[in-house]
Amino acid sequence: MLRIHFTAEDLGRTRVAAAPDPLWETVLSVQRLLARDSDAVFDGWRHQVRSAFTQPSLLDQLRLLLPLLPPRGYFPDFLTPTNGSQGLRAGIEAILSTPKQRLRAELDLLDNRYQLPSWVSALAEGDREVLRRLTSAIVTYHEVALAPYQSRLQACVDSDRAVRARTVLDAGAEGLLSGLRPMMRWSYPILEVEYPVDQELRLDGRGLLLLPSFFCYQYPVSLMDPTLTPVLVYPVERDARWIGDDSRRARNDGERALAALLGSTRAGVLEAVAAGHTTSELARRMNISPASASQHATILRNAGLVTSRRYGSAVLHTLTPLGASLLRNPAERAVQESRAYGNR
Repeated sequence: MLRIHFTAEDLGRTRVAAAPDPLWETVLSVQRLLARDSDAVFDGWRHQVRSAFTQPSLLDQLRLLLPLLPPRGYFPDFLTPTNGSQGLRAGIEAILSTPKQRLRAELDLLDNRYQLPSWVSALAEGDREVLRRLTSAIVTYHEVALAPYQSRLQACVDSDRAVRARTVLDAGAEGLLSGLRPMMRWSYPILEVEYPVDQELRLDGRGLLLLPSFFCYQYPVSLMDPTLTPVLVYPVERDARWIGDDSRRARNDGERALAALLGSTRAGVLEAVAAGHTTSELARRMNISPASASQHATILRNAGLVTSRRYGSAVLHTLTPLGASLLRNPAERAVQESRAYGNR
C-alpha cells in the first residue's frame, strides 16, 4: 500500500496532467510489450511493435532498454524525470543531465535485484557516451512504439481529464481524489493507493501531479525517491478497439459507420462530446430533446466514436481515440459538407 499524506496546501496544488508523459509511457509500454499475458487491449499493439522490432538495428536499440526496465517492479527514477511532461526532448535532456551520484545510487538499487550487463556499470559511473546511447534508444523506441499512436493515447487521456475536470468543478480537490476509486481510497489527509509494496509519501506542501497513463496497468505507479517532485501515474479506461485495423474490411466498416454520421445535428453532437458532456447538456447545447440527444449519442457510441460512462445520476459522453481522430483528419470534411446541404 502506498500512503500519500496531504496538507491543506497540497490539496490546492494537486493537478491532473494535460497529456501522456512520453517517458512514463515509454517505460510502462516496454513492460507491457514484455508481458506474457494475453490482453485484448494491448495484443494488437504488441503484435505491430514486435513485428517492427524484428529489424536487427531496431532490436539492438530495444535490447539497451530491457536491462533497466524489468517486466514488473522497480526501475530507476531517472528514466522518468519531471521534465518529461514538457515533451520528449525536454525529458531526454533531463536524463542526459542526471548527476553521476544519482545514476550510481539508482542503478545500484536495480543491481541488487537483477543481474545486469557489464555496460550498466559504466553507466553507473557516469559514462556520458553510454548515457547518450541509452537516450538514443529511448527516442528510437518512442518513434516506433508510441509516436504512431499518439493521437489515440491523447484521446484516452482527454476522456479521463473530462471526467476529472467535472469532478473538480462539482466537488473540489477532495472530490477529485475521492473519484479515483477503486484503485485509490481517500480519507483526509491520506490517499491510500493499491501498490505492490508498502511506501509512505509526504507531500509537505509540494502538491501532487496526477498523471493519466494509457500503458499504466493494474495499479498506479509513483517514484521511489520521496524527495523528487511527487507524481502519481494511474491507468485510464481503454477501448479494446483503440489500435484500429488497417484491413479493407475495417475501412468498409468505417465507411458504413461514417454514413450514419452525415447530418448536421449528429456532427454537432460529436463536436460537443469532445469537451465531455452529459446527455442533458448535449440536449441544451444542440437545442434538441434529451431523448434525441441520447439517440445521437447511442449511434455515435455504436460507431465506436463515443464512450459513455455513468457520472452520478447522469451519463457523461467523451470521445474514443477513433472519434478524436475523425475530428482531426480529413474525413471531417465529409461531416462539414453534410452541414452545408442541411442534412438532418
